[in-house]
Amino acid sequence: MTVHETGRFPQMNKLEHLIPPPVVALLCALLMAWLAGGLPAIGWPPQGPAVLVLFLLLVGLVFDLLGLAAFVRQRTTVNPLRPQRASSLVTVGVYRITRNPMYVGLCCLLLAWAVYLWSPWSWAGPVLFAAYITRFQIKPEERALEKLFGDEFRAYRHQVRRWL
Repeated sequence: MTVHETGRFPQMNKLEHLIPPPVVALLCALLMAWLAGGLPAIGWPPQGPAVLVLFLLLVGLVFDLLGLAAFVRQRTTVNPLRPQRASSLVTVGVYRITRNPMYVGLCCLLLAWAVYLWSPWSWAGPVLFAAYITRFQIKPEERALEKLFGDEFRAYRHQVRRWL
């Protein structure tokens, strides 16, 4: 294989913006359930798992809904597969905390699922999701946003973290 000038394998670029992030999260959730059912679980902890599951679900939904609402308010595309169609750079509300609140939300939902499954193997799901989304969704989005918004995006990128 040949290495692309940025150090990536060109064949891997075909995966960029290919699978919608909610589908990636669903696939990770299914993998987590399969791993939890197929491998020995360590059992529920004595206190708090239901509260933690509910907390993570709530946090995940809030991040997702606030991120989506900010896009709708600014009338820009919510389609993660076409970031080049963005009509404005959203930097307000939850976007002051993270550049990717909807992906943070999905990751929180997967963390809630991992706690619910309570299997050491299920923790691979949120890690796999974050790694895949960073490489094949977020980094290509950042390149597109930098082309569209230039210095404005670069300044925003330096002020707000990619995840949290």
